[in-house]
Amino acid sequence: MIGSRGKGSKPERDPEGRMTLTEHLRELRNRVVKASIAVVAFGILGFVFRDPIIDALVDPFMDAAGASGQEANLNLREMMDPLVVPLQIAMLTGLVLGAPVWIYQLWAFVTPALYRNEKKWALAVIGAAVPMFGLGVVLAIWLMPRAMEFLLSFTPMEFTNIVDFRSYLSFTIRLVLVFGIGFLLPVFVVLLNAVGVLRHETLGAARRWVIVGIFAFGAVATPTGDPLSLMVLSVPMWLLFEVAVLVCRFMDKRRDRVAGSGLADDEATPDEMLDDLGRVDDDDDDRRR
Repeated sequence: MIGSRGKGSKPERDPEGRMTLTEHLRELRNRVVKASIAVVAFGILGFVFRDPIIDALVDPFMDAAGASGQEANLNLREMMDPLVVPLQIAMLTGLVLGAPVWIYQLWAFVTPALYRNEKKWALAVIGAAVPMFGLGVVLAIWLMPRAMEFLLSFTPMEFTNIVDFRSYLSFTIRLVLVFGIGFLLPVFVVLLNAVGVLRHETLGAARRWVIVGIFAFGAVATPTGDPLSLMVLSVPMWLLFEVAVLVCRFMDKRRDRVAGSGLADDEATPDEMLDDLGRVDDDDDDRRR
């Protein structure tokens, strides 16, 4: 029959992104599978190159021990540690190197519910999320030897630091992920504004509480709890939040102008509306003449 669908054809996607609960769950499953494949693939790469990665992880600890004047060593305590440690390193490598994929899959799960023009903003947010996460990771790596030097400086001279490497690796993973995820705060703020959940006026009114929350998060989330780690995480998050508020303000004003014109956001841009108004004025002048 003409116009009939084949047995194996997929149903057409709603142009506005509406999906049933079953379709949402299927979409979520597909996104999780794709993100997991990327993490596992990069994790395998991390497992293969585990020796140079271990050297890179050990160097900050040894530098911190030397700077603090303390004797410190890393050791493997459990029988399974020679296998468990490379697997943990593979997981860390997969999460960091696979960040562009799993961040994209996260936003791709959200964007079907957005209108066409809002999807453009979401794509811009995706492009910002990956370097923001990377910036947090780089900052965590820079902070790591300084934080460890702060901790080792409290060791009494009669003692020797014999640190379990799994504990040290867990410390490293937590520090890297906290900084990476913490730097995604402005990305989430902009996305919530793009979908109409938050306006810049609301963000401005809640600024004091947000700043308090940022510093509370920095105090609780950083593994060391020292003032340097707190400031290195919290101050950039605060500044990035202020940048996000400015971006949301620009987006809200643009959306308000479009709404005041009586046109949908995907019907005309501000430049197109100005052109239309100019043509109306020309027609009025012709009628007067």
